[in-house]
Amino acid sequence: MIRIRILLADDHRIVREGFRALLQAQADFEIVGETGDGLETVRLVEQHKPQVLVLDLMMPGLNGLEVARQVTQRVPRTRIVVLSMHANEAYVLEALKNGACAYVLKDAGTAELVRAVREANAGRRYLSPPLSEPAIDSYIQRARTSDSLDLYDTLTNREREVLQLASEGHTNAEIATRLFISPRTVETHRANVMHKLGLRSQIDLVRYALQRGILPMEGGVKRHV
Repeated sequence: MIRIRILLADDHRIVREGFRALLQAQADFEIVGETGDGLETVRLVEQHKPQVLVLDLMMPGLNGLEVARQVTQRVPRTRIVVLSMHANEAYVLEALKNGACAYVLKDAGTAELVRAVREANAGRRYLSPPLSEPAIDSYIQRARTSDSLDLYDTLTNREREVLQLASEGHTNAEIATRLFISPRTVETHRANVMHKLGLRSQIDLVRYALQRGILPMEGGVKRHV
Protein backbone atom coordinates (compact mmCIF):
# COMPACT_ATOMS: atom_id res chain seq x y z
CA MET A 1 0.00 0.00 0.00
CA ILE A 2 1.30 3.45 -0.92
CA ARG A 3 0.93 5.70 2.10
CA ILE A 4 0.29 9.44 2.08
CA ARG A 5 2.92 10.94 4.38
CA ILE A 6 1.46 13.85 6.38
CA LEU A 7 2.96 16.50 8.63
CA LEU A 8 0.53 18.11 11.08
CA ALA A 9 0.96 21.70 12.32
CA ASP A 10 -1.45 23.25 14.84
CA ASP A 11 -0.54 25.28 17.92
CA HIS A 12 -3.32 23.81 20.08
CA ARG A 13 -2.12 20.43 21.33
CA ILE A 14 -5.56 18.99 22.04
CA VAL A 15 -6.77 19.98 18.57
CA ARG A 16 -3.63 18.51 17.02
CA GLU A 17 -4.17 15.25 18.88
CA GLY A 18 -7.73 15.08 17.58
CA PHE A 19 -6.65 15.64 13.99
CA ARG A 20 -3.86 13.09 14.39
CA ALA A 21 -6.30 10.44 15.63
CA LEU A 22 -8.66 11.21 12.75
CA LEU A 23 -5.96 11.01 10.10
CA GLN A 24 -4.24 7.93 11.54
CA ALA A 25 -7.55 6.09 11.33
CA GLN A 26 -7.09 6.06 7.55
CA ALA A 27 -5.13 2.98 6.54
CA ASP A 28 -3.16 4.80 3.86
CA PHE A 29 -2.29 7.88 5.97
CA GLU A 30 0.96 8.15 7.91
CA ILE A 31 1.80 11.02 10.30
CA VAL A 32 5.54 11.66 9.93
CA GLY A 33 5.75 14.64 12.28
CA GLU A 34 3.83 17.31 14.13
CA THR A 35 4.48 20.69 15.72
CA GLY A 36 2.77 23.73 17.18
CA ASP A 37 5.28 26.31 15.90
CA GLY A 38 5.42 27.94 12.46
CA LEU A 39 9.21 28.19 12.17
CA GLU A 40 9.57 24.57 13.25
CA THR A 41 6.96 23.59 10.64
CA VAL A 42 9.14 24.85 7.80
CA ARG A 43 12.16 23.01 9.18
CA LEU A 44 10.23 19.75 9.63
CA VAL A 45 8.84 19.92 6.10
CA GLU A 46 12.36 20.35 4.76
CA GLN A 47 13.50 17.41 6.89
CA HIS A 48 10.67 14.93 6.22
CA LYS A 49 9.41 16.15 2.82
CA PRO A 50 5.83 14.91 3.41
CA GLN A 51 3.35 14.61 0.56
CA VAL A 52 0.85 16.74 2.52
CA LEU A 53 1.18 19.44 5.17
CA VAL A 54 -1.96 20.01 7.25
CA LEU A 55 -1.46 23.57 8.50
CA ASP A 56 -3.30 25.78 10.97
CA LEU A 57 -3.65 29.36 9.74
CA MET A 58 -2.75 30.95 13.09
CA MET A 59 0.66 29.77 14.31
CA PRO A 60 3.21 31.31 16.69
CA GLY A 61 6.72 31.95 15.39
CA LEU A 62 5.52 32.16 11.79
CA ASN A 63 1.87 32.41 10.72
CA GLY A 64 0.30 29.76 8.52
CA LEU A 65 0.13 31.93 5.40
CA GLU A 66 3.85 32.66 5.56
CA VAL A 67 4.61 29.01 6.36
CA ALA A 68 2.68 28.03 3.23
CA ARG A 69 4.61 30.53 1.10
CA GLN A 70 8.01 29.38 2.36
CA VAL A 71 7.15 25.68 2.09
CA THR A 72 5.98 26.23 -1.50
CA GLN A 73 9.30 27.91 -2.26
CA ARG A 74 11.51 25.34 -0.54
CA VAL A 75 9.63 22.04 -0.90
CA PRO A 76 7.24 22.56 -3.84
CA ARG A 77 6.20 18.90 -3.99
CA THR A 78 4.56 19.12 -0.56
CA ARG A 79 0.84 19.87 -0.95
CA ILE A 80 -0.70 22.15 1.66
CA VAL A 81 -4.08 21.83 3.37
CA VAL A 82 -4.90 24.96 5.40
CA LEU A 83 -7.09 24.71 8.50
CA SER A 84 -8.90 27.90 9.49
CA MET A 85 -11.81 29.33 11.43
CA HIS A 86 -12.08 32.17 8.87
CA ALA A 87 -14.57 31.70 6.04
CA ASN A 88 -14.08 35.00 4.21
CA GLU A 89 -12.66 35.15 0.69
CA ALA A 90 -9.65 37.31 1.63
CA TYR A 91 -8.13 34.57 3.81
CA VAL A 92 -8.88 31.89 1.23
CA LEU A 93 -7.32 33.93 -1.56
CA GLU A 94 -4.17 34.58 0.47
CA ALA A 95 -3.87 30.87 1.31
CA LEU A 96 -4.24 29.84 -2.34
CA LYS A 97 -1.88 32.59 -3.48
CA ASN A 98 0.72 31.34 -1.01
CA GLY A 99 0.54 27.80 -2.36
CA ALA A 100 -2.26 26.00 -0.51
CA CYS A 101 -4.23 23.38 -2.44
CA ALA A 102 -7.05 23.04 0.06
CA TYR A 103 -8.81 25.25 2.60
CA VAL A 104 -10.81 23.53 5.34
CA LEU A 105 -12.89 25.26 8.01
CA LYS A 106 -12.25 24.02 11.54
CA ASP A 107 -15.95 23.52 12.20
CA ALA A 108 -16.30 21.26 9.14
CA GLY A 109 -17.11 17.57 9.38
CA THR A 110 -14.26 15.14 9.95
CA ALA A 111 -14.77 13.57 6.52
CA GLU A 112 -13.93 16.91 4.91
CA LEU A 113 -10.38 16.96 6.23
CA VAL A 114 -9.78 13.42 4.98
CA ARG A 115 -11.17 14.35 1.57
CA ALA A 116 -9.09 17.55 1.48
CA VAL A 117 -5.91 15.58 2.17
CA ARG A 118 -6.69 13.14 -0.63
CA GLU A 119 -7.59 15.91 -3.09
CA ALA A 120 -4.47 17.90 -2.25
CA ASN A 121 -2.27 14.83 -2.56
CA ALA A 122 -3.71 14.31 -6.05
CA GLY A 123 -2.90 17.92 -6.94
CA ARG A 124 -6.52 19.10 -6.93
CA ARG A 125 -8.05 22.11 -5.16
CA TYR A 126 -10.54 21.57 -2.35
CA LEU A 127 -12.57 24.28 -0.63
CA SER A 128 -14.64 23.53 2.44
CA PRO A 129 -18.34 24.41 2.08
CA PRO A 130 -19.77 27.08 2.19
CA LEU A 131 -16.75 28.32 0.24
CA SER A 132 -17.09 27.93 -3.51
CA GLU A 133 -14.89 28.17 -6.60
CA PRO A 134 -17.07 30.87 -8.28
CA ALA A 135 -16.95 33.10 -5.20
CA ILE A 136 -13.18 32.77 -4.92
CA ASP A 137 -12.66 33.35 -8.65
CA SER A 138 -14.83 36.48 -8.42
CA TYR A 139 -12.79 37.73 -5.46
CA ILE A 140 -9.55 37.08 -7.36
CA GLN A 141 -10.82 39.15 -10.30
CA ARG A 142 -11.71 42.04 -7.99
CA ALA A 143 -8.31 41.85 -6.32
CA ARG A 144 -6.52 41.96 -9.67
CA THR A 145 -8.23 45.23 -10.58
CA SER A 146 -6.78 46.92 -7.51
CA ASP A 147 -3.62 48.95 -8.21
CA SER A 148 -2.70 49.45 -4.54
CA LEU A 149 0.76 48.26 -3.50
CA ASP A 150 0.86 45.85 -0.56
CA LEU A 151 3.86 46.96 1.49
CA TYR A 152 4.04 43.52 3.11
CA ASP A 153 5.09 42.14 -0.28
CA THR A 154 8.26 44.28 -0.09
CA LEU A 155 9.51 42.35 2.96
CA THR A 156 12.03 39.53 2.62
CA ASN A 157 11.45 36.10 4.18
CA ARG A 158 13.73 36.98 7.09
CA GLU A 159 12.04 40.34 7.63
CA ARG A 160 8.66 38.61 7.78
CA GLU A 161 9.98 36.20 10.39
CA VAL A 162 11.39 39.06 12.47
CA LEU A 163 8.10 40.98 12.07
CA GLN A 164 6.06 38.17 13.58
CA LEU A 165 8.46 37.36 16.40
CA ALA A 166 8.83 41.05 17.27
CA SER A 167 5.06 41.57 17.22
CA GLU A 168 4.71 38.60 19.59
CA GLY A 169 6.91 40.56 22.00
CA HIS A 170 10.23 38.72 21.75
CA THR A 171 13.43 40.65 22.40
CA ASN A 172 16.15 40.97 19.77
CA ALA A 173 18.24 38.42 21.68
CA GLU A 174 15.35 35.94 21.76
CA ILE A 175 14.65 36.43 18.05
CA ALA A 176 18.34 35.92 17.29
CA THR A 177 18.27 32.59 19.15
CA ARG A 178 15.14 31.44 17.30
CA LEU A 179 16.50 32.38 13.87
CA PHE A 180 20.16 31.42 14.47
CA ILE A 181 21.42 34.92 13.65
CA SER A 182 23.07 37.68 15.70
CA PRO A 183 21.13 40.27 17.74
CA ARG A 184 22.72 42.99 15.60
CA THR A 185 21.34 41.35 12.45
CA VAL A 186 17.91 41.15 14.08
CA GLU A 187 18.14 44.85 14.90
CA THR A 188 18.90 45.62 11.26
CA HIS A 189 15.99 43.51 9.99
CA ARG A 190 13.67 45.05 12.54
CA ALA A 191 14.66 48.57 11.47
CA ASN A 192 14.08 47.61 7.82
CA VAL A 193 10.61 46.29 8.66
CA MET A 194 9.67 49.47 10.50
CA HIS A 195 10.94 51.63 7.63
CA LYS A 196 9.27 49.64 4.84
CA LEU A 197 5.91 49.50 6.62
CA GLY A 198 6.05 53.08 7.86
CA LEU A 199 5.83 52.08 11.54
CA ARG A 200 7.25 54.10 14.41
CA SER A 201 6.78 52.08 17.59
CA GLN A 202 6.24 48.61 19.01
CA ILE A 203 2.57 49.47 19.45
CA ASP A 204 2.37 50.29 15.72
CA LEU A 205 4.06 46.95 14.98
CA VAL A 206 1.60 44.96 17.08
CA ARG A 207 -1.37 46.86 15.62
CA TYR A 208 -0.14 46.13 12.10
CA ALA A 209 0.32 42.42 12.91
CA LEU A 210 -3.21 42.23 14.30
CA GLN A 211 -4.74 44.01 11.31
CA ARG A 212 -2.73 41.85 8.91
CA GLY A 213 -3.87 38.65 10.60
CA ILE A 214 -0.34 37.71 11.65
CA LEU A 215 -1.46 37.72 15.28
CA PRO A 216 -4.86 36.42 16.39
CA MET A 217 -7.24 39.23 17.31
CA GLU A 218 -7.80 37.75 20.78
CA GLY A 219 -4.17 38.37 21.67
CA GLY A 220 -1.11 36.17 21.64
CA VAL A 221 1.34 38.98 22.42
CA LYS A 222 4.01 37.94 24.86
CA ARG A 223 5.13 41.38 26.03
CA HIS A 224 6.01 44.78 24.62
CA VAL A 225 9.69 45.64 24.33
